Amino acid sequence: MRQFAVIGLGRFGASVAKTLAEKGYQVLAIDVNEHTVQDIVDEVTQAVCLDATDEKALRAVGIENVDVAIVGMGSNLEASILITLSLKEIGVREIVCKAVNEDHKKVLEKIGATKVIQPEKEMGVRLANSLVSSSVVEHIELSNESSIVELISPKDFIGKSLREIDVRAKFGVNVIAVKRRIPSASKKEEEEIVNVAPKAEDIINKGDILVVLGSNENIERLKKH
Repeated sequence: MRQFAVIGLGRFGASVAKTLAEKGYQVLAIDVNEHTVQDIVDEVTQAVCLDATDEKALRAVGIENVDVAIVGMGSNLEASILITLSLKEIGVREIVCKAVNEDHKKVLEKIGATKVIQPEKEMGVRLANSLVSSSVVEHIELSNESSIVELISPKDFIGKSLREIDVRAKFGVNVIAVKRRIPSASKKEEEEIVNVAPKAEDIINKGDILVVLGSNENIERLKKH
């Protein structure tokens, strides 16, 4: 099982640490603020109060044993850069960092971060994409050219098979999954089922959500359909 370290337990870091722990992974949570560490100590594998810019302190808690380290203190640019350098020196295989702007992101990438994210920017893009079309449930950009989009099935798709719809030929996109809500066993609420890699003969029902992969240009054509 992969082991994670989350350094910096603000709203972003704490959320990542708690979610990983809830999924059953071993999580080492680190922050320089003792109260912040105490707030999460019962929810992760281990929570430690230390200055993560101190390489010796990181080594002392066995940071070299983790598979992935997440550096979450984006607002403290100097600290995030120093910590990333230390993690690279120690030999942590995967280093994921939070950045506050493009310049910060470029620096982190140059000094060894394997992945750099800008949560506020990415959430803003996803929100904007969901707002411009009432049919879009979720929009995840894979690159500047392509995305994965969840959208409510258009009315003229309902009752037809994926073969009949043939979005690949008509729009140049691929349906990689279909989400459907069905009554639960208790019948008091609904549960979601996901049909991954649906077959050509599968029928689209009212309310189904299509998970579509394709170029942004072709996805826009489908959204306007």
